[in-house]
Amino acid sequence: MTVNLGKGQRISLEKAGGGALSVVRMGLGWKASPRKGFLAKLLPREIDLDASAVLFAGSKPVEVVYFQKLTSSDGSVRHSGDNLTGGAGQGADDESIVVDLQKVPAQVEQIVFTVNSFTGQTFQEVQNAFCRLVDESNGTELARYTLTGGGPYTAQIMAKVHRAGTGWQLTAIGEPAAGRTFKELLPEIAKHL
Repeated sequence: MTVNLGKGQRISLEKAGGGALSVVRMGLGWKASPRKGFLAKLLPREIDLDASAVLFAGSKPVEVVYFQKLTSSDGSVRHSGDNLTGGAGQGADDESIVVDLQKVPAQVEQIVFTVNSFTGQTFQEVQNAFCRLVDESNGTELARYTLTGGGPYTAQIMAKVHRAGTGWQLTAIGEPAAGRTFKELLPEIAKHL
């Protein structure tokens, strides 16, 4: 059963029948808001959102997986590749990042997921944007965070997966920010570690 997360909510990453999840997928979907007026049908709007995963040891970023580096050096985090237009909306993922929680190095305590508008459009021009966490072993959606309200910002610090005792938890962050790349978000990300 999917949990619709609000800002700051947490869920434990355990299987429904008990036991820890081993591989999860953070999916991102979006759709460009329709244009209005005469040119609407002639010039469809395309928006390039980019999902990134920043791996932290303490408060120090140690690695990033994004559209220009699709796999972490140890192979525990993998990006599906760059989608330049979106279009899934409330359906399938446009971009995804798969995390093998059992292979994440012990020094990595948190993985923060972000989304940026690489081409600089604001979230006012995006509709049906969401991130979701899926149990990769069976495709079950565990949690969903909807990016509602649009806004004049170009990025979102979406969520983080972090160690909690011997397991992992997901925390929805949902913090709007400004920046076209994950690098520009690092000062904002630091506030949520």
